[in-house]
Amino acid sequence: MDSANKIKELRESTGMNRREFSEHTGIPVRTLEDWEAARRTPPEYIPRLLAYQLKYEELMRMKGEFVVGDTGRKEEEE
Repeated sequence: MDSANKIKELRESTGMNRREFSEHTGIPVRTLEDWEAARRTPPEYIPRLLAYQLKYEELMRMKGEFVVGDTGRKEEEE
């Protein structure tokens, strides 16, 4: 699978549109558009890194320890 399809597949697997995925990952929207349309090719590590990030977030969600937008700090229970 080429990079364009892989990145699009990863984004779609999250249910996010390009703008949401851009904000979530910190990748500019225009860059995502260019990658998905194969106008530009991302460095080869980018699809792997995105897949790793999304898998990590899913695992943390399953454990109940991660919320999108989380700063990494856990609130103390009252």
